[in-house]
Amino acid sequence: MLVCLSATCAIGQPRTIKPGEVWPDNRGQHVQSHGGGIVKLKDTWYWFGEDRAQNLDRSKRYVSCYSSKDLASWTFRNQVMQQADPENLGAGWVLERPKVFYNRKTRQYVMYMHIDDHAYKLARVGVAVSDRVDGNYRYLKSFRPLGQESRDIGQFIDDDGAAYLIFEDRPAKGFHIARLSDDYLNVEREMSLIRAPLEGGAVVHYQGLYYVVGSALTGWAPNPNKYATSRSLEGPWSEFQDIAPPETKTYGAQSTMMLKVAGKKATTVIFMGDIWKPRTQWDSRYLWMPLEIGDGKLRLPEPHEWTLDVKSGAAVIGHR
Repeated sequence: MLVCLSATCAIGQPRTIKPGEVWPDNRGQHVQSHGGGIVKLKDTWYWFGEDRAQNLDRSKRYVSCYSSKDLASWTFRNQVMQQADPENLGAGWVLERPKVFYNRKTRQYVMYMHIDDHAYKLARVGVAVSDRVDGNYRYLKSFRPLGQESRDIGQFIDDDGAAYLIFEDRPAKGFHIARLSDDYLNVEREMSLIRAPLEGGAVVHYQGLYYVVGSALTGWAPNPNKYATSRSLEGPWSEFQDIAPPETKTYGAQSTMMLKVAGKKATTVIFMGDIWKPRTQWDSRYLWMPLEIGDGKLRLPEPHEWTLDVKSGAAVIGHR
C-alpha cells in the first residue's frame, strides 16, 4: 500500500497510499492494526489495532501500536497488549476494535476495546491503561457502558478535546455516542442514541456539522455504509444516506474511523475502513481515502492511490 521508499523519494515529498494493497511497516511487514483507532500527540500519530498475524498464541489477544509523522509510512512500536483471557471468558473469547485516548489531567493513556465471549453474549467494553503511549497496557475491567450492550466501538475526540465512545447496542437497534468521565475510565453521559441498526460507528466534526458514518449488521461481509449529520452531538440527526454507490458495498470496506487532518492551507477528512478477510485475517487490508465532505454532504470516492501533505493539509488523488 505504501510506495515511494526513502531511497527513491525526494526529501519532503509526500508518500503514496494505495488503498486495498499490502501496507508494509518499517520492517517490511504488513501493518497489523485491524479495527483500529488513531490518536495524535504533537506531530506524531499513533495507530492502534488488532494484531492478527499468523502463528500467534491462540489463547491470547494482541494489540499493536505504530507511529507516523505523515500517515503513510508507519513504524512498529510495540505489541502493547498480549492479553490472556482476563475474566474467564472461555475459548474463543473476543478482544476487538481497540481505541486509545490520552487523558491530559491524569497523564494516562486509556484503551477501550470490545470484550466478549465466543457467542457475543457478554457485549461489554474493556478498559486498559498505560503511562506510555506505546507501553504495555494493563487490563483493568470490563463493563456495559451506561448499562447497555456494547459490541463494535468507535472513538471521537472533538475540537474542544472532549472524548467520546461510540458503541453499538443491538437491543436498542442503534448506536450510542457517549462522553467519557473526567478520568476516561468510565462512560459518563449519553449524547445520542441514534436509532439505526449500524455498527462500525465513526464521527467527525467539520465546518460546524457533525457527520456520523456506520455499517450495516452483516458481520464480515461488506455492505453500503451510510452517513447522517447534525449540528449537535445530541441531535436531531438527518436521514441516513449512502456514502458510495450502494452496488460497490463501500468498495469492500467497513468503517472504523474518520480522521481529520487540519493543515495550514486545507483540512482533509480521511475515511478509515477495514477490508476484512475472515479466512486469512492476517492479510486483511485497509481502505483509507480522503472524503468529499461539506455542506451536509459526504461521499467516499472510488479508491485510487493518493498523497497527503500533512503540513498543508492537502490531499491529491491520483489514478491507477
